[in-house]
Amino acid sequence: MGSGNNDERGFFGEQPLRALEKGRSDSKPHYLGHRERLRERFSTAGHLALADYELLELLLFRLIPRSDTKPVAKALLERFGSLAQVLGAPEALLQEVKGVGPAVALDLKIVAAAAQRMLRSELKGRETLASWTQVLDYCRAAMAFEEREQFRILFLDKKNALIADEVQQTGTVDHTPVYPREVVKRALELSATAIVLVHNHPSGDPTPSRADIEMTKEIVETGKRLGIAVHDHLIIGKKGYASMKGLLLI
Repeated sequence: MGSGNNDERGFFGEQPLRALEKGRSDSKPHYLGHRERLRERFSTAGHLALADYELLELLLFRLIPRSDTKPVAKALLERFGSLAQVLGAPEALLQEVKGVGPAVALDLKIVAAAAQRMLRSELKGRETLASWTQVLDYCRAAMAFEEREQFRILFLDKKNALIADEVQQTGTVDHTPVYPREVVKRALELSATAIVLVHNHPSGDPTPSRADIEMTKEIVETGKRLGIAVHDHLIIGKKGYASMKGLLLI
């Protein structure tokens, strides 16, 4: 009886493999030629020659090796709106798109984390105020598409070079508790002489609230007494940002 069961499992288990081998001998999947052409375009002309969905396709080639990834790439962009929003989307929402399972969703988040780490490494040790575009790019990549508010601090030395970048608090969809004394205390622990405050608005609208303004002014006053300057407070939204210094609020 045991032998018969083994034979049966072996027989049915071999059927998909035989069918696959037959398919390979008859013709190659249509998407293989497309993949090679897309890789060639990227290799010869660079990423600017590709649309967002094509760049996402190239990434998905590695994550979904035996399927046509164009429909998946287009579905992701249709759902989330942009390549940045795809990479910034939570794993659970990514998996709601047909063709994206847990492994693919996790790999997309790994790519997003690598991109953020690259942007942060470009800032490390550089004069932050002279690299303001890179600061904004990094903050948007790290925070714009988070579903909950995060309060982040960039700690700077006397030359305004980045010492550390830390998320101090994570809150709800519309509120993050911030304690000005803890902000300044951490700056002193890191021997920072200046800080840039950053938080996101999951609603997408970066307009500072009255609470944002009052909290910022309290941190400015607390820091001033201990020699810690607040260069700016950036509020990051999905489609833009607000600078409290630029708005003359600090």
